[in-house]
Amino acid sequence: MNDKYERISDNPELMADRLASAVSVVKDISIPADIPQGDMPGDKIEIGESHIAKAKTIFPILIEELKKKTEANPYSRAVVAVCGGSGVGKSEIASLLSYMLESSGIGSYTMSGDNYPHRIPKYNDAERLHVFREGGVRAMVDSGFMTPENVSGLRHLQESDDDANAGHARTSAWFSAYLEGGKKALSDYLGSPAETDFDEVDRILHAFKDGASSLYLKRMGRDDSSLWYESVDLSEKRVLILEWTHGNSDCLNEVDIPVLLNSTPEETLEHRRSRNRDGKLDSPFTMLILSLEQQKLTEQAHKARIIITKAGELIDYEAFKRLMQ
Repeated sequence: MNDKYERISDNPELMADRLASAVSVVKDISIPADIPQGDMPGDKIEIGESHIAKAKTIFPILIEELKKKTEANPYSRAVVAVCGGSGVGKSEIASLLSYMLESSGIGSYTMSGDNYPHRIPKYNDAERLHVFREGGVRAMVDSGFMTPENVSGLRHLQESDDDANAGHARTSAWFSAYLEGGKKALSDYLGSPAETDFDEVDRILHAFKDGASSLYLKRMGRDDSSLWYESVDLSEKRVLILEWTHGNSDCLNEVDIPVLLNSTPEETLEHRRSRNRDGKLDSPFTMLILSLEQQKLTEQAHKARIIITKAGELIDYEAFKRLMQ
């Protein structure tokens, strides 16, 4: 990303006035079906009444947070991160909040963090599996379980994509060592700088808050040829919404207001069950990834300025901890 950019001019009085009236402006707002959404290529969102209700619950609290953050910024700008686990509605709610801000005269842009892994999805999925399996077999070596018989059993599980199934650990000591070693390696990789270019995301967020009138933002599709940068006009934008599972990560320094859309592991599993019309659950490896991501979200939750449950209730961090127990 080019660090040379033209800066916007500031009008703090106008921004303060619009923030002051924003809640009343959107109180009875009607949400059209075709509102602008994030910038992830091919991403399609489906906004339901529950998403709208949550966004309207979040919005007044968000405005109060924005008043403090934009007042402290020379360009009356702030970065909001909407984070949460799989199926919790990050894309929908980020788009709704951005639409509400725009409707209040507060320019907003929604940026998808999913554009910034080092690898396109199919290669990153393969790397995740490789990291897990490599960590697992190393743990077998360290534990003295690397025998031809165990290797044969492991190969059978890997060929059937069942080598992340925790059920096998109840009857097999060598598999328990494999699983724990693989989980540790995978946890270290997920949401880390090895997987994602957090430095580039932070540079973009910093440049936005430093008054950039336009920036080149990354676009990443699902195949090798779907990778490019697009110049985005940000001259009228005062809020950048980062929509991303890892938006509250310790690897980011430039997020001002993390918003956590919480979902318990049971709620996430039920969502994925309902979404699979054939009734099939995700693979054990996919479920392991979701579990590890949830652990990271829980560890980072103390930094969130706003936490809302899947049922749409605003809670504080202490209530969050009780809920997750």
